[in-house]
Amino acid sequence: MLSCSMLGFRQRMISVMLPAAVFLAVYFLRRDVYDLHHAILGLLFSVLITGVITDALKDAVGRPRPDFYWRCFPDGKELYDKVTGKVICHGDRSLLKDGHKSFPSGHTSWSFAGLGFLALYLSGKIKAFDQRGHVAKLCIVFLPLLFASLIGISRVDDYRHHWQDVFAGGLLGIIMATFCYLQFYPAPYHTDGWGPYAYFQMLAESRASGSATNAANQQPEGSNNNRLPGAYHNNRTGANDLESGRL
Repeated sequence: MLSCSMLGFRQRMISVMLPAAVFLAVYFLRRDVYDLHHAILGLLFSVLITGVITDALKDAVGRPRPDFYWRCFPDGKELYDKVTGKVICHGDRSLLKDGHKSFPSGHTSWSFAGLGFLALYLSGKIKAFDQRGHVAKLCIVFLPLLFASLIGISRVDDYRHHWQDVFAGGLLGIIMATFCYLQFYPAPYHTDGWGPYAYFQMLAESRASGSATNAANQQPEGSNNNRLPGAYHNNRTGANDLESGRL
């Protein structure tokens, strides 16, 4: 049981650390701090929101895990109440409590929340939906989703979840990943899908500031040019008057 818990913890960490490593690699290639900041922020939002919703659903539904019988009778012996005649569950209380948290699968929802966000991020970066028919780009996008699917399958194979739990967890994770991604990035099929909203907003503000600065610099030059002929004419008139007075 302890080894299964450690394996599950590692699976959850992979769902966060692998996307973060990809974000850092892209940052070192492009040196775009806006992209790194919003990618990590969106990933954390996706995983944390998914985790909160998953735990709330687990407590609300209370579906037994497939190995709940082993949790109740770890020694394989059934104990019955002498008065009522009902079977007594004599397993560890913490294991029994966790045994009622089958739906939805937390590892699957975490995996699709983190790796699904990574798939959306990669699809925007490599422009997978530019309508040029590059199948290799789609393979890159599907790799994180395939890895998340394998994590979900392992939960069923380990007899820790029903297939419905895994399906619901994966659906929840990918929905939260899409929602959080679209809060910081345009859709991957958009022409500007390769960068965050903040980057394009910064470009628009810098262009507007540059246009305002150029307009402010050009206005005094035009006004000085308009004033120079008049000033020169006045100076010439004063010099002529002085010369005529002397004469």
